Amino acid sequence: MGFLDQILRGQFSELPFYLLTLVIAFTLHEFSHAYFANKFGDPTAKLLGRVTLNPAVHFDLLGIILLLIAGFGWARPVPVNRDNFRKPRVMGVIVSAAGPLSNLLLAVLGAAIYAALILYGVVTPFGPQDKLSLALDTFFNLFVVMNFFLFLFNLIPLPPLDGYRILEDVVPRRISGKLQQFEQWSVLIFLIILIVPVLRQYTILPLYDASYFLSKHFLTFFHTILGG
Repeated sequence: MGFLDQILRGQFSELPFYLLTLVIAFTLHEFSHAYFANKFGDPTAKLLGRVTLNPAVHFDLLGIILLLIAGFGWARPVPVNRDNFRKPRVMGVIVSAAGPLSNLLLAVLGAAIYAALILYGVVTPFGPQDKLSLALDTFFNLFVVMNFFLFLFNLIPLPPLDGYRILEDVVPRRISGKLQQFEQWSVLIFLIILIVPVLRQYTILPLYDASYFLSKHFLTFFHTILGG
């Protein structure tokens, strides 16, 4: 199920919160790739103006639309030239992992703030809420779940996702060479998984379930350590 499916089922008012979350999540994700690539000696992203938190630089309209409609999408990829790294494989893993880890960081930070808002009564999910309380409740709920989803989704080891780039750098060179030979077919497999409903049910949808699971348990964790 895509996010737009949920919105069109009577929750159109949540669309601004989805979009705001996506702008923040995608921006930090791509900035993290660009920042660490530049830090490790590859100036490609910096020369293209990608080492920035300006959303307009990282925004990809088609990717956002597809995420809303189909439940998957992308920002504008950051170009990385691993040949500029002193240790291409190690630094390549860090650069690739930086994006998903930025979403994990946002999810955990969002869960901590959300738990604090609930604990101190600013947000009351199971009680009456004014407009501000409802807006905060809606935003943080979406923000935490969606960032957990983006973290998990981007770790799938199929191109063009970060998980595949990480896999390329950690396996022996002879295997990574074979992976590159079949990369075009891997992209096709990835698209089939996303498009065919039966396959989505056993691949992508469990990621949504895992995202809600993580959101619930991190909220409980922070509620406990904050004295709830």
